[in-house]
Amino acid sequence: MPGYTTISYLLSVATVLLILKFHLLPAVFAGLTVYVLTLKLARHLPKNMNRFARQVALGVVVVCVITCLTSASAAIWSFIGSSHGIAALLATVVDTLGSLRRTLPDAVAEVLPTTIEGLRQQLLEMLGDHVQKISVVGMEGLKVFAHILLGMVVGGMAAVHHFKEHDTAPPFISALRARLRNLATAFDKVVFAQVKISGLNTALTAVYLLVALPLFGVHLPLASLLVLVTFAVGMLPVVGNLVSNTLIVVISLGISPGVGVASLLFLVLIHKAEYFMNARIVGHEVQATAWELLSAMLLLEAVFGIVGLVAAPVVYAWLKAEVKEQRMI
Repeated sequence: MPGYTTISYLLSVATVLLILKFHLLPAVFAGLTVYVLTLKLARHLPKNMNRFARQVALGVVVVCVITCLTSASAAIWSFIGSSHGIAALLATVVDTLGSLRRTLPDAVAEVLPTTIEGLRQQLLEMLGDHVQKISVVGMEGLKVFAHILLGMVVGGMAAVHHFKEHDTAPPFISALRARLRNLATAFDKVVFAQVKISGLNTALTAVYLLVALPLFGVHLPLASLLVLVTFAVGMLPVVGNLVSNTLIVVISLGISPGVGVASLLFLVLIHKAEYFMNARIVGHEVQATAWELLSAMLLLEAVFGIVGLVAAPVVYAWLKAEVKEQRMI
């Protein structure tokens, strides 16, 4: 392996570690999203355009992609942050657990008060730990927004630059571009495959919560928010299902045991279907089994926390693609 290629690998690994260490993952994912979407949309541009017209068209595509992503994110954030958002959902879960205590056997009920109060205390401690951030939410929010926006702009510029001729680039620059290309490919395969899976899972959940249950006269509290949460956490392989399913089953139990059992059975069926789809789509795309992805997620979560958990599938897929390119496996 040439020396410049080795250096490009070392710089790439160091960059990933720094990104995870300093919590820049949202900006990087935003940039990669714009980069990949721009490349996908640019393929539909006319082939007979001159160089200037093509650059202008690519610029328009980048602006449209950034605008659409920003608008969608703002709409979702506005909904989640409203009075019917996550706080109301957590309050509903706590209240449901409290009401279940009265219907459970004494042996189980004796354990629940501590568990419920522990949940309440944990939520209060979380708010207490972040009260300083909440008090300066304007500054922190502006900082995160600036990072994400800058990441989008950089991703768009990289996409436009992608279509320029690179034949005369030095070997080291070509090696770095190869690392970026492989990372973007891994991101495309993992994230967009997971979007498809999460979208299908969300659609089935929406049919159950918003159509099937109301037909039987059952109206689950915060059903629309539960659908949105299902899609959001569905972006996390394996663990995302556990979060959304737990919320839905607990709130269903608050209606009646029968609704809780029905929700559990329905979600188990969805989970089994998604498991096969995940293994078929994501596993096939990155040539990785479920245990490999889970191991990577556990390792990066232990080192970097939730940021590592989110980044693990993409990072692992990228590293495996690089190792395969060198014919080491």
